[in-house]
Amino acid sequence: MAELNMGQKIKALREENNLTLEQVGEAVGVGKSTVRKWETGMIANMRRDKIAALAQVLHTTPAYLMGWKEEIQVDNLFRIETKKFPLLGNIACGTSIFADEQFEAYVEAGANIRADFCLRAQGDSMIGARIYDGDIVFIRKQEMVEDGEIAAVLIEDEATLKRVQYNPEENELLLFPENPKYKTMRYSGEELSHIRIIGKAVAFQSDLK
Repeated sequence: MAELNMGQKIKALREENNLTLEQVGEAVGVGKSTVRKWETGMIANMRRDKIAALAQVLHTTPAYLMGWKEEIQVDNLFRIETKKFPLLGNIACGTSIFADEQFEAYVEAGANIRADFCLRAQGDSMIGARIYDGDIVFIRKQEMVEDGEIAAVLIEDEATLKRVQYNPEENELLLFPENPKYKTMRYSGEELSHIRIIGKAVAFQSDLK
């Protein structure tokens, strides 16, 4: 037996519940002519709030009416707020690359991300942190980060993305990759004067691969 379409389901459920077109329309907030058009298929697209209200009055679920595979809480849907972050070029996830900071474009992402700009990851040294070549990494400007946090680090004129650890007893800064094929980068003494933390990596965005 063929599955009922949306209009047929609405009509069948309305009749099972002994409801008139007027009663359904009043409960949902539309006229009886609109309900009739739903049943005949003249109106195929329905607002989310109407789907939820119609399902309630017909004692069913939005998923059944619409033929969805999984139940969707229509009345709980909300708009995701976004904002634009400036994309300032590439950052090395491997050996360091020249830090030529130039504005390329804007990247739109969730407004809850507390970042000042973003960079495109280049290389595979941070794959253990799930940051892959081509991913967008969001950076919040700050001159210091906590031990174990991932940071964008400027080494003279070269930039790299690594996990940072301080060793105050040895006056040493360690930059750890997240890939065993790369060595830990160690800096101490006079070398530290040529190193600057650009900011903390607070989020990343990947394309589906």
